[in-house]
Amino acid sequence: MKNGKIKRVLALTIVILWGVLILSTLVISFIDTPVTNTLFRGLIYTDIVLPVVAYAMMLAYRFLRGKSKNEDIEK
Repeated sequence: MKNGKIKRVLALTIVILWGVLILSTLVISFIDTPVTNTLFRGLIYTDIVLPVVAYAMMLAYRFLRGKSKNEDIEK
């Protein structure tokens, strides 16, 4: 029971941080200085790569443990 609660809190924290990352990308896009161009490109890259890497890690974890989605749902 406690393990499930920790996972939920961590998942919510990650979603909130990802939202802050996206909002910061939006705010930076409206600021026009030489430095923000580089920062904006870095934030766009992070917005795209971070979820892809997280998904790849989840797939690798499932593959290495030998579990399918159906087994996760049944628990």
